[in-house]
Amino acid sequence: MGLPLLIGTLLGSLARFSALRVDYRQYPSYPQGYVIHTALGILGAFLGTAGPLALALGDFTAASFLAVAASQFREIRDVERQTLQALEQTELVPRGTGYIEGIARVFEARNYLAMAAGLLFSLGYLAGEALAAGPLAALGERWSGLLVGIPLSLVAWVRLERYTRGPRVADLADVVPAPIEFDGPMLTVAGVAVMNVGWGPARERYLKEGLAAEIRPRSAAAKATLANLGQRQAIAHDVMALIGSQHDVDEPEFTPLIRRRADGTLVLAILPAERNVDAFLAAIRQVPVLEGSVRKPLQSPVGRYLKGERPE
Repeated sequence: MGLPLLIGTLLGSLARFSALRVDYRQYPSYPQGYVIHTALGILGAFLGTAGPLALALGDFTAASFLAVAASQFREIRDVERQTLQALEQTELVPRGTGYIEGIARVFEARNYLAMAAGLLFSLGYLAGEALAAGPLAALGERWSGLLVGIPLSLVAWVRLERYTRGPRVADLADVVPAPIEFDGPMLTVAGVAVMNVGWGPARERYLKEGLAAEIRPRSAAAKATLANLGQRQAIAHDVMALIGSQHDVDEPEFTPLIRRRADGTLVLAILPAERNVDAFLAAIRQVPVLEGSVRKPLQSPVGRYLKGERPE
């Protein structure tokens, strides 16, 4: 069983490593983060592969380690949450608790991805060995197991990784540029009051260098989701992380802010480091939709009344 254990562990480890990317969130982009999460991925892949193989050999004690690994991976969410909360104090525009919780869940789920890739390879290998007594007799047990196990693991890898990505703001709303105007000292975007900017030079900078956008939800569910404070904070944080901002410590008038109109439309105003409208709109569109902010009010009995239907 040494070869299938090695291959299953390798496939599961690669599945976990492929999900470790350096991007604008800058986490985990440092060497220690790669070591920690790669090691956990290898452990998860090993246990996922070893479980079915151990059961096939009648070793129920070894298979019980799957339950132990699952309980240990649940603690990863707490560790990531605490780490990100500690880093929150260094952010000019904080992520917000909703974003932090979403990232922590993803790190936990991706270790299960490594375990699942190894587990399905192992199950496929055992199934291939069984088929070697019939349709795949010409290949022998080992090659039959590899022929079934490897594709099954790769399919699980691709499907589960796509599933954990989730939707983006662009999937829920139309994002269009909007003008920045002032009604006295009040900064407005598309008729929505955003903030009071009392300092004259600051108003001039907004008019000359500022960017603003409207985020128009396409449905009632999108409207309810984007109204979530955690989702709005995530948009402000990601936009600043992607295109930069002139905001600095103790400069509240330059803080990127999102306000909501009565019809559910959001408006965002920012003083970017580089004034590029296309980059600004693209940054908003690719913000992930937080799992904890998703709302589907029309699917409830009350929501059916709102659609003019009568729930049965």
